[in-house]
Amino acid sequence: MSEDNTFEQMLNETFKPIHVGEVVEGEVIDVKPDEAILNINGKSDGILTRNEYSNEPCDLTEKIHVGDKMEVKIMKVNDGEGQTVLTYKRLAAEKGNKRLEEAFNNHEVLKAPVVQVLSGGLSVVVEGARVFIPASLVSDTYEKNLDKYKDQEIEFVVTEFNPRRRRIIGDRKQLLVERKKELQKELFERIHVGDRVEGVVKNVTDFGAFIDLGGADGLLHISEMSWGHVENPKKVFKVGEKVEVMIKNINSESGKIALTRKFPDANPWNDASEKYAVGTVITGKVARMTDFGAFVELEPGVDALLHVSQISHEHVDKPSDVLKVGQEIEAKIVDFNGEDHKISLSMKALETSAPKSDAEEE
Repeated sequence: MSEDNTFEQMLNETFKPIHVGEVVEGEVIDVKPDEAILNINGKSDGILTRNEYSNEPCDLTEKIHVGDKMEVKIMKVNDGEGQTVLTYKRLAAEKGNKRLEEAFNNHEVLKAPVVQVLSGGLSVVVEGARVFIPASLVSDTYEKNLDKYKDQEIEFVVTEFNPRRRRIIGDRKQLLVERKKELQKELFERIHVGDRVEGVVKNVTDFGAFIDLGGADGLLHISEMSWGHVENPKKVFKVGEKVEVMIKNINSESGKIALTRKFPDANPWNDASEKYAVGTVITGKVARMTDFGAFVELEPGVDALLHVSQISHEHVDKPSDVLKVGQEIEAKIVDFNGEDHKISLSMKALETSAPKSDAEEE
């Protein structure tokens, strides 16, 4: 037997034969930015390039180090130059796909970091395998910009698993919808009409504000924002602000909650009979006018009517002929109806006397 045959026999006896597709454990013996050399107990060492380590651009010297042990997969036994070509990312992806298949079959909730924000959704990685979450399945509300999710860990379920077509789809929206339903149920069991609760302003419109009560949103209509007049809700509330509100009405079937900030103990009509008794002279501000009279604000939530006939002893066609909105006036209370929340004023009653007619002057 020749020496060459003897040496080859020794190699075969010393090293276990390796095959394409086989998974082996190797030890890193050299690392460069773009490749690493691993001792895989074969006739030759294995080479792991940067492209076969990860899909993301990286410097291998920052990821792996001499002495590290890694599980890799054989891609080629001989690349033409006598080298064994290895892959790490494909093995990781296969393991990840197996993990995703189990999660898909078991309807398991997964948690993974967002590695890329795409124009149509998010890309997350589970143990080396990518999952695509379409923009329509990222949230239960429309979100124009998904950049805030970059590098965040998010929860989702796998709703479609087809690795052959590279189609693995995740869904975060259904988890949010289910949790909101649970929170809504808990909220409706907890709250009652008349309860004072704290919420966060979620959105402000011209007609009111939507308040997040922690499970459901309630509507605070512009007419319920204050005992006084509110002209523009956007000048009163800001998104993200914490506010105290009272439950005015609950509709469990529709899931709607009506709110108010007209707290009973702050109702200005509670002691109005004492402050605005008939005969009292008050100072108020003209709030709005009609052809038949002017409404005067005595305090927020308490308006009184100054009829056009009570403005002066002299004839007045329209209140706007002699008064302006925002003008302060002095008048006497001539009628008070606490039950209907009505107060009547007279400026004429404060005039010393009625003007003389032409006949009286002669």
